[in-house]
Amino acid sequence: MANLRITQIKSTIGAKQNMKDTLRTLGLRKIGQSVVRPDSQALRGAVRTVRHLVTVEEVD
Repeated sequence: MANLRITQIKSTIGAKQNMKDTLRTLGLRKIGQSVVRPDSQALRGAVRTVRHLVTVEEVD
């Protein structure tokens, strides 16, 4: 199964609280920080919530 690298590219200043909580759940706190997570439907739903604040790429 593939993994996804999620990188925060924008600040959460001015974002709604649910978006800030979603980034925390993903493990992101700073701009430029990346995490690698296993691909799943729940993860894709969380990424969809904050798609304007992050970039996503598939890694092995």
